[in-house]
Amino acid sequence: MEIARVAEEIFRVPVPVPFPMKYVYCYVCKGKQGVKLIDAGFHYPPAQQAWQEAFAQLAIEPQDVQAIYLTHFHPDHFGLAGWLQQLTNAPVYMHEIELAMVKRVWEAGGNQTDRIREMCRQSGVPADLAGEIAAAMGKLNDHVQPLPSITPLADPEVELSGEAWQVLVTPGHSDGHTCFYQDRSKLLLAGDHLLDKITPNISLWPGAHPNPLRAYLESLHRLAKLEISLALPAHGGLIANAAERAEQIVQHHHRRLALMEEIAGEGQTAYQIAAQIFSYRELTPHQWRFALAETLAHLEYLVAEGRVVKQADEGQTVYQR
Repeated sequence: MEIARVAEEIFRVPVPVPFPMKYVYCYVCKGKQGVKLIDAGFHYPPAQQAWQEAFAQLAIEPQDVQAIYLTHFHPDHFGLAGWLQQLTNAPVYMHEIELAMVKRVWEAGGNQTDRIREMCRQSGVPADLAGEIAAAMGKLNDHVQPLPSITPLADPEVELSGEAWQVLVTPGHSDGHTCFYQDRSKLLLAGDHLLDKITPNISLWPGAHPNPLRAYLESLHRLAKLEISLALPAHGGLIANAAERAEQIVQHHHRRLALMEEIAGEGQTAYQIAAQIFSYRELTPHQWRFALAETLAHLEYLVAEGRVVKQADEGQTVYQR
């Protein structure tokens, strides 16, 4: 395992995930107040082994870990939090909005799989594919267990590696997505808010923010006002030009919005539009879930802007320019 020292006493740990991105990069922050972890990884054996190797390489004993901070509730960041908490006995912190999503999506009785199936039905997804999408969502629950005991992250600052870091709520990729910014060094622990080669998935999910793309674009504009020397994301490479990269992502979404507005034409379901947007590749049910939800996020942004209208047609939602 290649662990990179990205700043004084801050280490970047590649934790495997069983997805095309291959790794989620978690961060280990050493300091006088002990070790703090940023994100946990996906719960499956290669990720557990990666943490054990990381602790050995960095000469960390489990009891050295004093806190685990999670940027958001998605399984590749949240999944191993319970296991790490059992190993280290450290408190797990995340924003209260993300805690609410944990209860809705991952706790027993949350019924998110049923909500996803209904989202598919309203979006015009064929029944067989809708069932596969819902089943793929249901299987993820096995990879977030055991659930940790979570403390809401309420403080405006946290201590990492002997420095005070601002807690920045950056909604978009998830409703309470959280970044951490250090004013002296101008470092940003970016989570999935800013990525170097790909655009973070911005999706509309049942029970979540009704216009996540607007929230995301507003978050990016706020981020661009910060002086950032280096952004430390959870996927891909480090980002030295954070403001420039943020603007590139903004422009990508405006191009995607214009394309979806054109495709909507005289009336299309979200599934029909997504099938045209992503026609260049064959999607797995897991990928279809994200493609559909990202299409919905863009369409609802267009509806809010008055650029398309939506109406019910035989139980399905149709979008029309």
